[in-house]
Amino acid sequence: MAFPKQVRLVEVGPRDGLQNEPEPISTATKLELIDRLGAAGLSYIEAASFVSPKWVPQMADHREVMQNLARLDGVTYAALTPNLKGLEAALECGVEEVAVFGAASEAFSQKNINCSVAESLARFEPVLERAQAAGVRVRGYVSTVLGCPYEGEIAPAKVAEVSKALYEMGCYEVSLGDTIGVGTPLKAKRMLEAVSREVPMAQLAAHFHDTYGQALANLYAVLEEGIAVVDSSVAGLGGCPYAKGASGNVASEDVVYLLNGLGIETGIDLEALAATGTWITQAIGRPNRSKVGVALASR
Repeated sequence: MAFPKQVRLVEVGPRDGLQNEPEPISTATKLELIDRLGAAGLSYIEAASFVSPKWVPQMADHREVMQNLARLDGVTYAALTPNLKGLEAALECGVEEVAVFGAASEAFSQKNINCSVAESLARFEPVLERAQAAGVRVRGYVSTVLGCPYEGEIAPAKVAEVSKALYEMGCYEVSLGDTIGVGTPLKAKRMLEAVSREVPMAQLAAHFHDTYGQALANLYAVLEEGIAVVDSSVAGLGGCPYAKGASGNVASEDVVYLLNGLGIETGIDLEALAATGTWITQAIGRPNRSKVGVALASR
């Protein structure tokens, strides 16, 4: 299959990228990051997570973030809402789109949200129903699609099963996450082949971590198969608090550079995006994990 002509990037930096940071990051810094990403041409930004501050203290200011966004036309500002309580709070803040997350691994599901995969899916049903009643679209995440820190290999059929359940429940798009970054291109293709038998390719996205340096290669592999939505994080920020070894998301700058080289449209200003990566890593005292961002900054 030929590469897609256009790819939509889902920027997860303000949520997935920052949620693990041990030192508090001001609401003003988060809002400026979101503003800069929107100005650089990102059309979908995951801005906050409506979870208990007890579990993810960095996201405790989710209301303040969502209510004080300088919203740009054509930009979707989404939030993670793992349960009905989180969704109700997000709706009060005028959220446009939300996301729920499950796992393809039983052990990971227990470690992450303290329930089985089947129980997690059952929990999402009232969330989907309430969101649909409110006219809010829901995106679904499936974690550990190419490997689990507790179970090891994950069968593509299991990923397909969970993806199908989320899709049939009403998720308009299902993002396939290599949470610990252990995947390789052939594994990624085989996993996607299994999932796309159950969920249309146009409703799938790739969310690959770069722990083993394979994320861009894996993205190239699934782009060849027809994936046209990619999750990424500015400066490669982030990881998963429940996944040992999940060093970070693939850097948005590196993905855009790859896509530009393939002649695939994104609508994103790479220079402005790279400058945003440089700014946020300096602001929070983190290394910039984007090779492209570092190269552009050193010119």
